[in-house]
Amino acid sequence: MSADGEALDEVTPERVRRVEDALAEGRNAEAKQLLEELSAVGQAAVLEQVSEPQRDALVGLLKRDLDPEVLTELDDEVRDDVLDQLDSKDIAAAARELETDDAASLLEDLPEAERREILAELTPDERAEIEKALAYPEDSAGRMMQRSLVRVPQSWTVGQVIDYCREAGDLPEDVYDLFVVDGSGRLKGSVPLGRMLRTKRPVPITELVDPDIPSVPATADQAEVAHLFRDQNLVSCPVVDDKGRLLGVIMVDDVVDVIDEEAEEDLLKMGGVGHDDMHANTVRTVRLRGVWLAVNLLTAVIASLVIGQFEGAIEKIVALAVLMPIVASMGGNAGTQTVTVAVRALAMGELTPANALRFIVKEIAVGGLNGMIFALLMGAAVVLWYHDWRLGAVIGAAMICNLVAAALAGTLIPIGLQKFGVDPAVSSTVFLTTVTDVIGFLAFLGLATLFLL
Repeated sequence: MSADGEALDEVTPERVRRVEDALAEGRNAEAKQLLEELSAVGQAAVLEQVSEPQRDALVGLLKRDLDPEVLTELDDEVRDDVLDQLDSKDIAAAARELETDDAASLLEDLPEAERREILAELTPDERAEIEKALAYPEDSAGRMMQRSLVRVPQSWTVGQVIDYCREAGDLPEDVYDLFVVDGSGRLKGSVPLGRMLRTKRPVPITELVDPDIPSVPATADQAEVAHLFRDQNLVSCPVVDDKGRLLGVIMVDDVVDVIDEEAEEDLLKMGGVGHDDMHANTVRTVRLRGVWLAVNLLTAVIASLVIGQFEGAIEKIVALAVLMPIVASMGGNAGTQTVTVAVRALAMGELTPANALRFIVKEIAVGGLNGMIFALLMGAAVVLWYHDWRLGAVIGAAMICNLVAAALAGTLIPIGLQKFGVDPAVSSTVFLTTVTDVIGFLAFLGLATLFLL
């Protein structure tokens, strides 16, 4: 959006420092003015970059002057902190200005008692709309959709639709498609706004309707909705109930947010961190990261136990201790490449049971060929280094074994996790590291024990 482009220019390190200096020196009016000059995206960027005490001070200065759109742009952790500084009347005023889906997102994580208090500040109609949105699962189409849309009866003419759009006071600011319904509210199709404006007034609206437009049920997962928008290049998509009645519409800007969230979530999960890790306090960050560090410690112990089985070989041939990390590291890096491709393909719906075997065979072939290439390079280097062709052959054979195992694990682990209902982005890397370390050490040290001792 244009606001994002403006924010890149307006929220410079110099401006953030000016805000911080103004607050530190008690020039509150100047700090408030510096923030009010920014767009909603820009204000959110400043609030995320300053320290927590400074953020609280800025929110205290703005209060009801805070643009409600700022709350939709903030990181979840920062938004929770900002909401703590506002009373129920302030939050209700902000919710009143937002689209229903954004207002529901604002209230969904608040304690039940506080949420009821805020809803009580709204009109019955506003409260009913938000409660309907909150009744849907958090990551569903029903939660994403906007209820503000242009809905017209199939019996109208183009002229009647135009007159309605001019006179109605509750239409959305941005309209791309009109949705036509029958007497029971069932969706009959859509009409692009441009097509209608180029048509003469007496023409029945049904002559312009596209009945084959895609729609999604209110219970559809947001990831499925994002795939639909991407595959069919949609700008908007109607949401219907189980009887085909029109409930609302999902706009492309909401889907872009979902795509960003899904991609960010998968990336952070693969690193064992949370989406709010950047803005969480130290204790919470330690707790979030500690869980996966503990899991990694367990896998490292397993690899160490494998090494421990070959203490005698390592004592007799010190070169093994020098070279064995190379085998494990190459396997780990190759496996990470494969698992990254597999997790992305699963998330995008590109890797399915229909092409899974072909993908696995290809990755094994890639692992085997890369293994042979780097086996020759590393084997030759070891021969030149230690003047022992047998040691070079052992490390070359171990590298081929580990890169093939890494390719196999990098495909089967995420596919298997998804089959059992586990998000492959969460734990694929942990299992992969265990496999490549264990296979790498076992192959190298085992072959060395057989052929060098």
